[in-house]
Amino acid sequence: MTHLDYSPALLSQILRETKTIALVGASHKEHRASHSVMKYMLSKGYEVVPINPGLAGKDLLGQKVLASLADIPHPVDMVDIFRNSEDAGGVTNEAIAIGAKTVWMQLEIINEAAAGRAEGAGLNVIMDRCPKIEYERLCLDGR
Repeated sequence: MTHLDYSPALLSQILRETKTIALVGASHKEHRASHSVMKYMLSKGYEVVPINPGLAGKDLLGQKVLASLADIPHPVDMVDIFRNSEDAGGVTNEAIAIGAKTVWMQLEIINEAAAGRAEGAGLNVIMDRCPKIEYERLCLDGR
């Protein structure tokens, strides 16, 4: 499997097993994709922890925004990355450090080196995909 070729079964399994998502790059701006993805995933029953150092301490869609992944006081299943491909490397290192199960890089975000590190640490890696789009495409209501 290449890093950009994911079976529907793998995507379904990750989305079904995920309960908690840390969304890195969360935005309070409603027109931003990170905002709509967070709102959608919350509506589907996921716990979503918004991560944005510029908004830390504020409320976003009823959730307290944290400055970093290290600030999350409980385990996280998925780290959803809304940062550029280069920045995804550092976020991936943080995801490994907190024991996340999956690193999910959003559309157009590809970092093969980070993917290799995450896989080497036992994490699932998805790149250049959106969990909202995949959830809808795979018809996972009622997970």
